[in-house]
Amino acid sequence: MEPKDAVAATEALGALAEAIKDCRRCGLCEGRTQVVFGVGSATADLVFIGEGPGYHEDRLGEPFVGQAGKLLTELLAGIGLTRADVYIANVVKCRPPENRDPLPDEIEACSPHLMDQLAVIRPRVVCTLGRFATRLLADTELSITAVHGKAKDVTLAGLKTTVFPVFHPAAALYTPSNRKVLEEDFAKLRRLLTEDSAGEPQGGEGPSTGPADDEDAGADRVQGAAGGGVFRPDTHVERQLPLW
Repeated sequence: MEPKDAVAATEALGALAEAIKDCRRCGLCEGRTQVVFGVGSATADLVFIGEGPGYHEDRLGEPFVGQAGKLLTELLAGIGLTRADVYIANVVKCRPPENRDPLPDEIEACSPHLMDQLAVIRPRVVCTLGRFATRLLADTELSITAVHGKAKDVTLAGLKTTVFPVFHPAAALYTPSNRKVLEEDFAKLRRLLTEDSAGEPQGGEGPSTGPADDEDAGADRVQGAAGGGVFRPDTHVERQLPLW
């Protein structure tokens, strides 16, 4: 991959944000305070994608600034990163009424904006926060329980990258046991980033497996993992993709 130009990428994201600030592609525009475009490093190797803006995000114009955002910041700190080191955005850029789930036509209308962002940032890893982002970017109907903490090589916006799903931070606010699951998955995410930056191969031979569990925690049995499957304290991460 060619070196990233921070100045050019920052300018390109700024131009995209300006171009969609009055977007009216779907009905979400009727109730928004403002478009919530995204925030962070324009050349980040790691991008986080959530579902959509909530009340606080809609008011402040920045994704993940409420309680779920506070937890995300803490999880990042736990692996030695700050919000300035990554880029954070959502599947839809406008708040759904009463924080309801985004509708299929709203996702379809807004996803090109997200693809434009990814094309500029060119991340090595895209961490999807929750089921909507995972469904869109990993192109899967599997539950977040089945795929969290496991990597999948994909092509997004013409870019070869890796999707790494985790539970949405809000899941830990409602179910405290999910925080431990998130912390474990973020530790795997750190190892995945380290593995990729070290230039390790994208494949492997030996399988690793993890236990199946319920929606709140656990992982389905898989063949291999990039930080998925069994979490081991060694420095080697077996990589076998795709996982689902």
